[in-house]
Amino acid sequence: MRIEFTAFPRNTNGTGPGRRMRRTGKVPGVVYGAGQLSQMIELDHKALDRHLRMESFHASILDMSLDGAKQPVLLRDVQMHPWKKQVLHVDFQRVAADRKINMRVPLHFIHADVCPGVKEGGVVSHVMTNVSVQCRPGDLPEYIEVDLSGLSLGHSIHVTEVALPQGVELVARVKSDNPVVVTAQVPREIAAEEPTAETAAAPTTEISAEKPEAQAAADQDNDKKEAAK
Repeated sequence: MRIEFTAFPRNTNGTGPGRRMRRTGKVPGVVYGAGQLSQMIELDHKALDRHLRMESFHASILDMSLDGAKQPVLLRDVQMHPWKKQVLHVDFQRVAADRKINMRVPLHFIHADVCPGVKEGGVVSHVMTNVSVQCRPGDLPEYIEVDLSGLSLGHSIHVTEVALPQGVELVARVKSDNPVVVTAQVPREIAAEEPTAETAAAPTTEISAEKPEAQAAADQDNDKKEAAK
């Protein structure tokens, strides 16, 4: 089920009108793309804030109701206040069913409970939490699953090893770089406590508090010579 939200046409632009709009609980925005002219819009801040808390709102085709008509859009940019919990501006892109889109899709990690690396005492580290893909709007997934059931201790899963839904492919740059998505490693504190093979094999030398008899005799001779001088 797609997420629906309502936007309203906006006739004013600039810093001053934007501030007045925000004081009344509105958020300025813009919608563009699909061969149409850009249009200034405004949204209710409370409703938008609720939607922004949803992961799927950031990586799904959305149905925007504007001027009594619905149009499919993608959320492309959100500008937040530096320290207040306030949305300053939002950008939406219209999508056409016959054109591919580039989108960052969240990664969901599954089967961590049966991961061999965890059973062997390792810790799973998520290096990436989302990935850039391209596909037609109808093929865009809400998320992509990363199966950890075969991840062993000391090993990693690279992005090209992740199973993608039908019709979805990696962006060329990501596919070429093939970065690590997730690893299973021994925790640093445990690794530091474990002795190395060389340390474990090294013999232990005991230092006696008492001098050997031969050394004690030699020391006495030296003392006598010093006294004679």
